[in-house]
Amino acid sequence: MKGKVRHAGVSNFDVELLDRCERMRHVVSLQPPFSMIRREAAADVIPWAKSHRTGVICYSPMQAGLLTDRFSAERMAALATDDWRRRAEEFQPPRLERNLALRDALKPIAERHGITIAAAAVAWTICWPGVTGAIVGARSATQVDGWIAAATTKLSAQDLDDIAGAIRQTRAGSGPVRP
Repeated sequence: MKGKVRHAGVSNFDVELLDRCERMRHVVSLQPPFSMIRREAAADVIPWAKSHRTGVICYSPMQAGLLTDRFSAERMAALATDDWRRRAEEFQPPRLERNLALRDALKPIAERHGITIAAAAVAWTICWPGVTGAIVGARSATQVDGWIAAATTKLSAQDLDDIAGAIRQTRAGSGPVRP
């Protein structure tokens, strides 16, 4: 070793691979997909990272637009023919309907906090113990305005219970439902 790598971060690693890496050198950061719909990371890799003092910067907290105020079945139908979401399972029936029902269930929570549904979705993601931050994409400044409040929004125990109930009721996604 020439000492040219001071810190290592990984993306999409499972616990087995994280353990193998950790034996060689400390994994400083981990990038898993994580949203209200795709919650699997909360079952294993996020707790692993917390226990190993590894930062977690999750990606796709709004599930590629599904958990935003403006996404709808009509918008889905209008996507370009080459848009990858046309082929993605979470954007196909019956999952699409479940995911949109979950999104709709976030509206009262967002209204309580004076934020958008998108901001509520991101706030939920970053409130999990062990999550350091989230990668949130935007195509315009207006989109940033729609979710930036997530950084300062503190979801209450009641909010988290309501979200967990909505996840269970809609049967959207998979993985743990509450931090």
